Amino acid sequence: MPMAASEIERLIKEAMPDADVRIEDLRGDGDHYLAHVVSDAFSGKTRVQQHQMVYEALQGRMGGELHALALQTAVRESA
Repeated sequence: MPMAASEIERLIKEAMPDADVRIEDLRGDGDHYLAHVVSDAFSGKTRVQQHQMVYEALQGRMGGELHALALQTAVRESA
């Protein structure tokens, strides 16, 4: 059973409340998503560490309910 984009967003925001999250369904099948995540929690972290934080937020659903997730992560730019 595919995972809803809203559920992906909810889990990420639960783990990183300040995050700006935008989810795109890449194929329209509910199985292949792109997540854009911007959060101050990523400050000082490598790209790999940022992605690991997002995967941890998904609580083990990668590879099961969630088949494919491309990530674009960034630290919020200060004005």
